[in-house]
Amino acid sequence: MGQRFTVEPLGQQEYLVRAESSTQIVESRLQLTKSDLDMLDVPAADERRVAEAAMEFLAERQPTLNLPDFIDLRDIAANYDDFADELRRRLTAA
Repeated sequence: MGQRFTVEPLGQQEYLVRAESSTQIVESRLQLTKSDLDMLDVPAADERRVAEAAMEFLAERQPTLNLPDFIDLRDIAANYDDFADELRRRLTAA
């Protein structure tokens, strides 16, 4: 889709997601908790890679410039039935 974004660790399981276009920058925060990792069934996965894979998934389905201020993985899973399966696939393929 040509959408660009970066995922930067902020510490304590929190990440800054920065989406960019030629005219706009949007920043959101994503927090990964142990319960998020358990829900996704990826407890041993690298947290940063989980955050990146989740954002890749979301960017394929909606404009990243429309991201909310806070990204909740449970909300993504509630809106996209294939989220957990697709995330596991991406993490094992990486």
